[in-house]
Amino acid sequence: MYLLWPLLFLHVSAARLSSFDVRLKQPKQEGKVRLVGDLPSSGRVEVYHDGQWGTVCDDGWDLAEAQVVCRQLGFPGAKSFMPGGRYGEGSGSIWLDDMNCKGSESSLSECSFKGWGITDCSHKEDAGVVCETGTNTTSNRQFSVDNSLGLSEDLGLLFDSGSGCDFRIKVKDDSEESELTFCVHSMILMFYPELNITKDSRTLTMDVSQTCHPHVSAFLRYLYSRQIDVSITSAQCLHQLAFNFGVKKLMEDVGRAFTLLIPEDNTFHTQVSMFEYGLRTGDLVLQENVLQYLSWNFEFLISSPVWSTISFHMMDALLRRSDLIVKDEAFLLEALERWIQDKGDEISSDQQASLLNHIRFLLIPVDKLYEMQFSSSILHRNHEKLYLTGLLRGFQFNALPFSKIRNQMYNTSSEYLPRIYTGDEWSVFINDTTVNYQYHNYYYGQNNRIQSFSTPAHPSALYKEQNVQWQAQVFLSNQECSYYGIPCTSFPVARFLASGNQNMYTSTIRYSNRLILTCKNENNIFHVQDFKNDMAVIPNNSSMGLPNPCPDDYSFRFVVRPEYI
Repeated sequence: MYLLWPLLFLHVSAARLSSFDVRLKQPKQEGKVRLVGDLPSSGRVEVYHDGQWGTVCDDGWDLAEAQVVCRQLGFPGAKSFMPGGRYGEGSGSIWLDDMNCKGSESSLSECSFKGWGITDCSHKEDAGVVCETGTNTTSNRQFSVDNSLGLSEDLGLLFDSGSGCDFRIKVKDDSEESELTFCVHSMILMFYPELNITKDSRTLTMDVSQTCHPHVSAFLRYLYSRQIDVSITSAQCLHQLAFNFGVKKLMEDVGRAFTLLIPEDNTFHTQVSMFEYGLRTGDLVLQENVLQYLSWNFEFLISSPVWSTISFHMMDALLRRSDLIVKDEAFLLEALERWIQDKGDEISSDQQASLLNHIRFLLIPVDKLYEMQFSSSILHRNHEKLYLTGLLRGFQFNALPFSKIRNQMYNTSSEYLPRIYTGDEWSVFINDTTVNYQYHNYYYGQNNRIQSFSTPAHPSALYKEQNVQWQAQVFLSNQECSYYGIPCTSFPVARFLASGNQNMYTSTIRYSNRLILTCKNENNIFHVQDFKNDMAVIPNNSSMGLPNPCPDDYSFRFVVRPEYI
């Protein structure tokens, strides 16, 4: 049974609540950083989150990130950044990965990154910095005194007591059959400008669904203490209240709890409803979580009844993405054409053209490009110039070396960057995850978890006859890793090796390969990971962006993704 979100109703079995309870708190040290090393001004960078210190992966680690860390610690700036565990390996969580700072942020957690705890790094990649110490550090040296630890709870107790309250919030539903009144402090409400509270205001009346009335008190207490307990049954109500009050941080935090629901509905009704809800409330985190899951499961979405009902905004957002998993670009174009035809007059001609412009004609297989020029569909006739331009650029891409056409493309253009194409020409599937192989069978080529295949060096027709040999391997035990001389600290581990002519193309082509994890019974993709040094260590369930719905019964697809440099 799927879940719909037309208003504020979310039905979840009470028997499952305990596994989804999460506590959203903002301790006094949340987001703070420290350096672990022999000197105060240099060391391994650690960041405080969710009650514990953790490290930062060196992927994307550069001088801009180092500047942010050093200034956050009170130093004038950074001398240098240190990748690769230069200051020793940390322990526990790796909180941040794929950092991308502008250099002007006031704290490291304000920079762009994958998400808290989402990483494919090991502690060998813990990042470090060397900060500038300055020269005048004697008479004017400052130090911080922070006794704010108990302030949050004290403010919460102030809400509980109602002592000195001077403002009333009335909560009612549309039927006006139920009404609640809370006495609060106007000074607290003034921290939330969307409420338009002035010194002369004394009452605020809000329409809230009766379903959410039990959660209003906890939400108002959060305005004081910035602490709240969130369960799946309360998540949507708290999210809607945060939207109404303009509490963006709480919206984002609660929105992450919604990701627990995303993999549970194979009909895609819930995910589509979540996206539209996120669009209405402006919750970018929720929108991104849904779009990522639908991008990974795009082929399943296309074959579902929901496909013809999705909005223009969702289709536009999906077609912009490079993490769409599809057989090939021609398959994607055919699906879009069917969707446009099903929509009929709901989609204007300009909107049709806008969506068709997201198709990467350059990456459509050349034989299918050739067949497209003979199409007589209404859509082709209505947008003849657009199709002809796409065909021309596609043929140029397949006939000319990239050095000839590079200057005609914008540096930020994605039209020549591949999505994740799973056609037989570019991927191999490993379905066997048993570990009871005889020693002789495993090491003498009778293992179904070692597959070899070949691909063209690149999708362009110029490389059609120039093949690269690949070997895909999945290791499930220390014994298997030891045989190949691979240090493995957790399982499963995947390795994707190239041989043959790959080195001939390193100045022109790079390979951004992907590993796809799919539930065997449900046929839904719940995780996609890149390879580092040909290896991919599968993260545990707690550090995945989405929960793993089939922890003991999933399969592996290895995908080759050549890109022009």
